[in-house]
Amino acid sequence: MTLSNPQEELNVSGRRLAAAVALMARHRVAAVLGFLLIFPFLLPYEALAVNILIYGLFALGFNMVFGYMGVLSFGHAAFFGLGSYATGIVIVHYGIHWLPAIVIGVVAAGIGAAVIGALATRTRGIYFAMVTLALSQCVYYLVYQLEDLSGGENGLRGVDVYDLGLPGLELTLLDPLTKYYFVFVFVALAVWMFSRILASPFGAVLEALRENESRARACGTNVAMSKWLAFVISGLFCGLAGALNAIHLTIVPIESLHYHTSGLAVMMSLLGGMGTFFGPFVGALTFLVLEDVITLVTVHWQLFVGALFVFFILFFPRGIWGTLLRWASR
Repeated sequence: MTLSNPQEELNVSGRRLAAAVALMARHRVAAVLGFLLIFPFLLPYEALAVNILIYGLFALGFNMVFGYMGVLSFGHAAFFGLGSYATGIVIVHYGIHWLPAIVIGVVAAGIGAAVIGALATRTRGIYFAMVTLALSQCVYYLVYQLEDLSGGENGLRGVDVYDLGLPGLELTLLDPLTKYYFVFVFVALAVWMFSRILASPFGAVLEALRENESRARACGTNVAMSKWLAFVISGLFCGLAGALNAIHLTIVPIESLHYHTSGLAVMMSLLGGMGTFFGPFVGALTFLVLEDVITLVTVHWQLFVGALFVFFILFFPRGIWGTLLRWASR
């Protein structure tokens, strides 16, 4: 009898965990936003929480193409960087208010995604990844050469958005907690829209393309148009993340457009769980917290983070959140 009690307690705990994870999966938007509401109080400082929020959104946008449509892109830094630079340029050089500046940044990223997607979706497999990488680097060098607008290798400086200037409200982004909830409002809207897209018939088309493209084509799906549209929508989400990052940092580094930034989106999606709704934020949390902690010990943090990344890929191929969902389903 005494031997069965621990086992019974373990079974009960397992069932409760499974029920909790299943409930979060059913009400995914509320679960994600509820967690993000209290998230800054769980970390040592708010600036790290803001970074996780922004890069989680970036990985979420990338996950539409990578996780839900099953196509690997190495060029999403172009959309993140275009959103950042377009937002920063219109604020610094033209004095436009931050709200229309964010909209301009998202539109610029969408235009870039439309052009790159029109070229890249003509290819498949590894050729798609290489074309997106090449075109992304073209955007990088183009912005690099526009030194009068972009600042060249020094990046764009002076994106000084401190006071929000909302009617009846006096809020300053110099307060890190205020900045977090300012970013949270945009992320919450993006998460809700992302969920609505996945729940729509278009979301079913994306999963059909991921599972069997030939069968989807045989069912009458316009494969080329669906891929292009998914690529553009993904670019819009990444552009929003880039626009928010420009306001957060008050500068736009040229590294925003580098292929290293595209690699971050890939790593965060794989760490959290590709094709899962909450996975990109879990991946961003894991990567950025590891980076923040290990850099306190050694400057060679990439070596340790890379080793941990290999460990997760080998033993948790579905990612952290994807593995939890699988355990819960069992």
